[in-house]
Amino acid sequence: MNIPAPDETPDTGPGFDLRAYLRGSWSVDRTLLDRSTGTSGTFTGVVRFTANDDGGLLWREDGTARWTSVGGAPFTGPASREYLLQPADTPDVLDVYFPDGRPFHRMGFAGEANQDVHWCDPDTYRVTYRFLGPDECGYRWDVTGPAKNQLLESVLHRLAAGPDEAPDAAGDVAPYAAPDARRAE
Repeated sequence: MNIPAPDETPDTGPGFDLRAYLRGSWSVDRTLLDRSTGTSGTFTGVVRFTANDDGGLLWREDGTARWTSVGGAPFTGPASREYLLQPADTPDVLDVYFPDGRPFHRMGFAGEANQDVHWCDPDTYRVTYRFLGPDECGYRWDVTGPAKNQLLESVLHRLAAGPDEAPDAAGDVAPYAAPDARRAE
């Protein structure tokens, strides 16, 4: 799974609403590579982006991690994580926070917003987000430093809306309609 270089990112266009685009459920397939040991793994699961009362989103990820180990038994088990997404200065960007409210990074698909850096002592985390279409996106974390040397690549595919994911007044649940498609309706 290789996510194309950032300069190949399709233009999401003016008026792109990242919150509306993400809202709903997505499957996630992630490859994990520890470059220092050559070990690799995968994560497969579901990501849910649900609306918060403050205009942001809760990012909840649940699935199964599989990891090969050096000289030991492979690991397979449940894994999960959460982030808070808050509106930024434009609708095509969201600010990502840890659940305890600490800032993490900025998320977007166009221009400089598709890349960000987070320093977590003693390592540097670089993320690149990719818009791959109305129902597919991805991101790559390149982690370097004295403690870690990892590459994590994720691809998300939109899942059909379930009974607990009815559209809100803005109709911002899957399937997402790109800004151009909405103007044509």
